[in-house]
Amino acid sequence: MADRKTFEMDKPPKMPKDTHHSSAAAAPAGAFGHERLRDTLGFVEAMLSEIDGVIGRSAPHPHFRILAHVMAAHLDGRSATPSSCVSASNVPYATGTRRLAELIADGTIEQRARTRTGKSYTLHPSARLIDLFGQVSARLPRLAAEHLGQADETSDYYFGGSYRASQVIGPVLPLPQPITLGGGLRVLVHGDPTFLAMSNLKRQFEQVIGCPIHQRAFSIDRLREEALRDAQRRTSRYDIIAVDLPWIGEFATKGVLSPLDSIMEVDRLDPSDFHTAGWQAAHWGGRPYGVPNQTTPELLFWRTDLFAEAGLAQPDTADAVLAAAAALHRPQAGQYGIAWNAARGTALGHQFMMTCAGFGQPVLDLPKVAGGFGAMSLADRHSRPMFDQPRALEAAEYLMELLRFSPPDILSMSWYERIRRYAAGTVGMAYGYTLLAPYFDCDPGSPAHGRTGFLPHPSGAGAPNVAPVGGYVLGIPANIAPERREAAVEALIVFTSAAAQKQVVMEGSRSQPRYSVGADPEVRALSPIFEVVDALSWRDELQFWPRPPVPAITPIIQACGEELHDMLRRVVTPREALARIQIRAEAAMNTI
Repeated sequence: MADRKTFEMDKPPKMPKDTHHSSAAAAPAGAFGHERLRDTLGFVEAMLSEIDGVIGRSAPHPHFRILAHVMAAHLDGRSATPSSCVSASNVPYATGTRRLAELIADGTIEQRARTRTGKSYTLHPSARLIDLFGQVSARLPRLAAEHLGQADETSDYYFGGSYRASQVIGPVLPLPQPITLGGGLRVLVHGDPTFLAMSNLKRQFEQVIGCPIHQRAFSIDRLREEALRDAQRRTSRYDIIAVDLPWIGEFATKGVLSPLDSIMEVDRLDPSDFHTAGWQAAHWGGRPYGVPNQTTPELLFWRTDLFAEAGLAQPDTADAVLAAAAALHRPQAGQYGIAWNAARGTALGHQFMMTCAGFGQPVLDLPKVAGGFGAMSLADRHSRPMFDQPRALEAAEYLMELLRFSPPDILSMSWYERIRRYAAGTVGMAYGYTLLAPYFDCDPGSPAHGRTGFLPHPSGAGAPNVAPVGGYVLGIPANIAPERREAAVEALIVFTSAAAQKQVVMEGSRSQPRYSVGADPEVRALSPIFEVVDALSWRDELQFWPRPPVPAITPIIQACGEELHDMLRRVVTPREALARIQIRAEAAMNTI
């Protein structure tokens, strides 16, 4: 959602372009996403040109040419105007004007005021027009097969319609009334592949909401600092901000975010469509403070081809991970067993908390509930840190063992570095968020492309499997200017809608917080990740308790990341590191 002048980021990570969704073969029959609609427009226009050639003169078809022009502009994020439509009609000016007026009168094309006076306006496809083009798009392969004798035995089409087409999410529709915001919509986000994919769709989203979008992107630590700094201003510089899930408790208690139920009808978000863990993690004290924009579990990525060659079973447990890492570790050949977050500070702190979860140990004394531990009522209770427990020690010792089979620069490796190593093929396994999977899942040149298995955190000490959920929610600053609040809410609803989130996925994201998006056949065709995440959610393995969103969570994460880094450097023993963390965590819980 940002151009070069307005998109700011510490170190923009380069991400391979997703080549899946630009391939005609990747779109299943009946799907009518942007690429299929573009293909439909191009095909029909090409056919009309061929017919013109047969007739020997230009056949008008002004209605279709106008409709095709408006649809193409919508898909490309451009503005269609009356003059451009008349020009596209390929008939005399007066005739084109009359045909355009007919399409506006019957509601096929909708007008949107360009200025406050309403004298100038842009033209957009109606929901009915988009649906009609979608139906045509779905029927073209079948018609071609019937009349040209190219039936495809793998087609999903059957009498009565396509089962797949009934599940396809259509394009994002423009708002009936454009958003009016002085200076445009201002958004503060994290610099990750999902938000980068959103930035690539800036023009399209601007067409949808009707105003310019300006986005600033920061690394995780600087994002938190900027959000807290902004909360101290009299009026927020931003209309929407991205919030990491563990910060919800802190941002709610410090008044950084507006509770959504105080500024909008929450049912407009269709809450039941969000993955349960992602939606629950957006709450504090029983109230929602953000809308999931990413629901991305940390999983273990593993090279299925290397495991097959070595005769190894999939690494379901911590012991299996260590055994596989040892078998795949060949440093003399530049090959290493595993990559993970071991960089000092935030990265290692997150890694350890999630590793504790794999060993069945929450970092706070959370109550046991079905499926794990309860983290929904943290605002109503005082919690005690649990780093002095036997299973926390086992988790720390597990990280020490991983060191033996890790790259030599592991102690400076964090989120992007570990995935880049895995994508480059120099490690056989890596812990990583699904949102970073595009580095290999969208790159056919990566040795890991199409050869990756996805597992929840391998369990230790006989604990059940868990996939610690991460990601970001989008929220409204509590100190937003009152006159901007309503418009910000409308934009928030658009950005987190199923249609918008599908569009971001098609642009290259591998993170989606809604069940409907994960079930969309076009999305499923891109990557096995979406089916894996849905399965984790349905099995209740997708959990947010591994990083409980208490107000003191940031200093606790920092304590883990600093003391355990000393442990990995063998400055202190695992027991000593955990004792230090326990002291610092208790102090943080008692003072914040």
